[in-house]
Amino acid sequence: MAGVVESKLAELGLTLPDVVPPLASYQPAVRSGVYVYTSGQLPMTDGKLAVTGKVGAEVTPDEAKELARTCALNALAAVKSVAGDLDRIARVVKVVGFVASASDFTGQPAVINGASELLGAVLGDKGVHVRSAVGVAVLPLDAPVEVEVQVELTED
Repeated sequence: MAGVVESKLAELGLTLPDVVPPLASYQPAVRSGVYVYTSGQLPMTDGKLAVTGKVGAEVTPDEAKELARTCALNALAAVKSVAGDLDRIARVVKVVGFVASASDFTGQPAVINGASELLGAVLGDKGVHVRSAVGVAVLPLDAPVEVEVQVELTED
């Protein structure tokens, strides 16, 4: 039986994907006490990137915002892999978003809103968080966006 969070995902027409396998020597997520930290999550769907390139050049800001949403969904899958149940999320503490940006692109916060808005839609008040949105020259696999998440869990 699906929990509250996964039921909300289904209500939004979304399903939790499989955890994206690491591209190098790291774990998708680790738990330390009541906190779960995810590695940077790329907008992978079915094992591949749908879009590559720089935001503001090959990728539009609207496309990138949707990709950030995919990153957040992948982050939730990584959280579940170590927490066991997304209903254990007490709150999202912090989101860090990286946007591979054309040299004149300055809309990184609007792009990372895709991740923040998804977390809010799925988790309600528990999804409200602090955040950084950073423009970078390039990301792994030429991904346009990467998102990492820190969540606090309820006590065991």
